[in-house]
Amino acid sequence: MAGHSQFKNIMHRKGAQDAKRSKIFAKLAREVTVAAKIGGMDPAMNARLRLAILNARAENMPKDNIDRAIKKAAGADTENFDEVRYEGYGPGGTAVIVEALTDNRNRTASVVRSVFTKAGGALGETGSVGFMFDRLGEISYPLTAGSNDAVLEAAIEAGADDVESDEEGHFIYCAFESMGEVTKALEASLGAAASIKSVWKPKTTSPLDEEKAMSLMKMVDLLEDDDDVQNVYTNMEVSDEVAAKLAG
Repeated sequence: MAGHSQFKNIMHRKGAQDAKRSKIFAKLAREVTVAAKIGGMDPAMNARLRLAILNARAENMPKDNIDRAIKKAAGADTENFDEVRYEGYGPGGTAVIVEALTDNRNRTASVVRSVFTKAGGALGETGSVGFMFDRLGEISYPLTAGSNDAVLEAAIEAGADDVESDEEGHFIYCAFESMGEVTKALEASLGAAASIKSVWKPKTTSPLDEEKAMSLMKMVDLLEDDDDVQNVYTNMEVSDEVAAKLAG
């Protein structure tokens, strides 16, 4: 079982330090609204909405905010958001995937392309780097959920494919299509998960020196600062020393 991804750890620590709560809440609310509009406003009948609510709660988003986001889906004047995925290469040839929810594809594409270009990267066609990642379900638990061995055993019994544990917690991976079943099975042995989401997990990594890694992280920061961008994934690999500097 490999160590948890450096990129996730770096972004987790940076996120805790930056504390961009209002922007995080806005993005979570958008996902809740889109999920409710697509699949209905009843979480019991809408798996995507259940996940969106769970992840909003994991970020301590107030219940009133979540309720407003759900009710917004029923409004006639609600914007129509499209799910868009952008793929390309960042500094040092790293593969980058950007997921967005946008009500203006041209605006979002222009912003994403500009960020890639300024960072010395290049935006490619959809699928240009997607083959370098696996689309998986990621179910996370805090360290208090159990020992590494206990969580690994529970994950295997639940039908998961992999577990990565580190100082940030336990991260259980499964096929995207079986995320619901695995989550339900894990709840029986480990309790409710801290978060449940789909992710793009790199199959291979791209080693970067400190300069290139700094450039990539600046690029990721700019992308995540855009209101339309929901998630950014990369196959960056750096030394522990560089990772510590980036997280700091």
